[in-house]
Amino acid sequence: MPKEKSTTKSSGKYHYSCGKRKRAIARVKLQKGTGKMTINGKDVKEYIKVSALIPLIKTPLKLVKKENDFDVTVTVEGGGQKGQAEAIRHGISKALLEYDAEIRLTLKKAGLITRDARIKERKKFGLRRARRAPQWSKR
Repeated sequence: MPKEKSTTKSSGKYHYSCGKRKRAIARVKLQKGTGKMTINGKDVKEYIKVSALIPLIKTPLKLVKKENDFDVTVTVEGGGQKGQAEAIRHGISKALLEYDAEIRLTLKKAGLITRDARIKERKKFGLRRARRAPQWSKR
């Protein structure tokens, strides 16, 4: 399997990164600001229906105590609500590394830098799904 190309970039005005989880891909842009977060042009509370996922998204910012220092703009596609939330969290973590490499150890200990590579297993021939076999009858 080829190594995934790096998708992080930093300019003077903002820090950009791409986070992934399952089928979800999140493109995250961090810029200096007041802590405002928008996802696909909507406010975070408006876009994410499950309120328990909002703290999950903000975890990297809370760990490095930069919650109100950055405006976060996210474009996310694919996957479900939780997969998208975890992809956004991964993207924010990588963008924070572009901002300051000193916080790498803090984020690494929390397990936020590593990409969770678990994806859906492919369907095999002769089976109904990846592992589900047709019902077997003795007689």
